[in-house]
Amino acid sequence: MSKGKILVTGGTGYIGSHTVVDLLENGFEVVSADNYHNSKASVMDGIESITGVRIVNHNIDLADATATAKLFEEHRFDGAIHFAAYKAVGESVEKPLEYFRNNLNSLMNVIDGLRSQGSSNLVFSSSCSVYGNADELPVTESTPRKEAESPYARTKQMGEDILYDFCAQHKDFNAILLRYFNPAGAHPSGKIGEDAANPASNLVPVITEVGCGKRDKLTVFGDDYDTRDGSCIRDYIHVSDLAHAHTLAVEALMAGGGSENPALYNLGIGEGLTVLEVINAFEKVSGKSLNYELGPRRPGDVVAVYADRSKATRELKWEPKYGVEDIMRTAWAWEEKR
Repeated sequence: MSKGKILVTGGTGYIGSHTVVDLLENGFEVVSADNYHNSKASVMDGIESITGVRIVNHNIDLADATATAKLFEEHRFDGAIHFAAYKAVGESVEKPLEYFRNNLNSLMNVIDGLRSQGSSNLVFSSSCSVYGNADELPVTESTPRKEAESPYARTKQMGEDILYDFCAQHKDFNAILLRYFNPAGAHPSGKIGEDAANPASNLVPVITEVGCGKRDKLTVFGDDYDTRDGSCIRDYIHVSDLAHAHTLAVEALMAGGGSENPALYNLGIGEGLTVLEVINAFEKVSGKSLNYELGPRRPGDVVAVYADRSKATRELKWEPKYGVEDIMRTAWAWEEKR
């Protein structure tokens, strides 16, 4: 017997596909909505290979209100996890209107769809980028948000604000905001991983692509930050750990919601690693020497950010299982398979 029917927007994307697997493994029925803007249809084969379930994906643009309304007429959902968004920081600086139009309209259309069914239970995919250059580390859920460093980060701040304002007026609409840090790695089965349609921009897939010769070299953006080795510090979290947190969030919503509405949780391992330390971890698990160079700082990058995850552990009972070497090992196995 299914625990409920969950819509996963962006369900064929990197985090979305791993979350679909985790939901299926924990007894949920799943429907995906993804227009393959930054993903590939072949991920459906990987999901089926792992779980034995062939889910339905609706190839629609969720920023299109009419198409989204039709989806909610076709299915009755017990909740939704909203991943679908453009996410490249640099591209958002170049194309701000595209990011605002896509990321905000898709969220509002999904909220409208749930409301049209008289249901709620929305998990929103937010980001540690909302903290900007934080004054305190590690950041907690009560750390003040700072000025966004990019239009991408601003769309996440605005998405959170939309849900704060909406839930204040609609007490029966339950939402959880998950601010995550830097997802990386691949499913331990090796059957799904980061396989974006657009060129990878996140550090770990760029490292593995350099490692296997798909790229000539990696540029480390900035070696003069006030950090241990001059490179930026981030909190890297294994994508399977991150996926499971979404399942726990859905279960919490269906049980009545979080400690507040919307409830807010940081999702990170709780340790900061510099770019150079991540490169070293890759070299250790792969036995390869990585070709990289030191370059200038990149617009939109914050110096350092990592999480205090104690609230998610306390309230969602979420415990990450994987460390940085697991992240690099699974990412490298996935890259070699590809």
